Amino acid sequence: MKNLPDFITRWIESWNLLSQEWRALIAIGALVLMTATVAFVVSRVVVRLERRAERSRNLWDDALLHALRRPALGLVWLQGIYWAADIAHHYSEAALFQANNTLLKLGIIVLVVWTLWGFIRQTEKIMVSPLKMERPMDYTTVSAVSKLARAVVVIVAILTAMQSLGFSISGVLAFGGVGGIAVGFAAKDLLANFFGGFMIHLDRPFKIGDWVKSPEKQIEGVVEHIGWRLTTIRTFDQRPLYVPNAFFTTISVENPSRMVARRIYETVGVRYVDVAHMASIVESIREMLRNHRDIDQDQLTIVNFDRFNASSLDIMVYTFTTNLAWADYQATKQDLLLRISDIIAEHGAEVAFPTRTLHVADPVRLRSAGPDANGSPQPPEPAARAQEPEHQGPGAQFARPETDGEA
Repeated sequence: MKNLPDFITRWIESWNLLSQEWRALIAIGALVLMTATVAFVVSRVVVRLERRAERSRNLWDDALLHALRRPALGLVWLQGIYWAADIAHHYSEAALFQANNTLLKLGIIVLVVWTLWGFIRQTEKIMVSPLKMERPMDYTTVSAVSKLARAVVVIVAILTAMQSLGFSISGVLAFGGVGGIAVGFAAKDLLANFFGGFMIHLDRPFKIGDWVKSPEKQIEGVVEHIGWRLTTIRTFDQRPLYVPNAFFTTISVENPSRMVARRIYETVGVRYVDVAHMASIVESIREMLRNHRDIDQDQLTIVNFDRFNASSLDIMVYTFTTNLAWADYQATKQDLLLRISDIIAEHGAEVAFPTRTLHVADPVRLRSAGPDANGSPQPPEPAARAQEPEHQGPGAQFARPETDGEA
């Protein structure tokens, strides 16, 4: 196959029926047609192999064949175009044809990178799929490893391509070592974000899909993407928030998605006149929580008469639910509050609300002041007290005593 262009060239020179240009065009066209035919056959073969591999239990042959399908067609076309360009090079001095061998090497490098890139993607899908793996791996970890593998493939491909183009790899590496210091100082924020992303993938304080919050930076939402520079968080008002990874190395991050139970912490007030029923009310609420199907009995549950408040007797209700989803938790909380309200009513008590009682020490007597000079009635004036009390309570009110004489 390597001598095919030379064979076609000799055939063109020995065929004297048409001019040399027409013979070259016919030969190149025939070669392109043959390349298309071979590419079609290769595609059908690869498709059949993929179908057969899907029926096997081995998942990695599926990934490999799926990654090879398009690069295999690319290889067929690359080789056919190389042969066609080699034939054309005998009859043309164009600079493009002179770089035919270099373009072939670069094309093979691209096809290898394409194959490895596709295989890494297919492997990533297999590792996180619950349908294909009995114990699928964490998506965040698999994504970090696949990104690192793709970066390695690209770097090796670039170095190989530079070597094919005539550059010295040792010189490039030496330049990279010297220039790395300057680049490090110039891009320190970029490097800080890179290592911050690396620490996120290593320590795994959160993963994609987790609900995270940080009161220090007012960050709260669901993690959508963890990159090497930025982490994308979708806030609860559906706005994307892009956080540099370096922030996560200096702030505290709370991950409510990993909670084992949700807490209900409420204070219920009962009227002061119902103090005789407090013990039975507290015991009934405690019994209701013991028998509730959504209350986690392995967690701490406290129901106690807590304190004498300004206008109520407060009962503390402290418990945990097994419902972790926000909507289910709210439904459970509503059910508990309604049941507590029913328990209070069953004991003949009522839920308290803010009230104020005014205590008056002595009754206030009012007398009419009579008509004024114009005959109009005057407002009543407070009557003088016969005797002021010797001791005044804290809530007593005093009427102003009347005085004789001029004001």
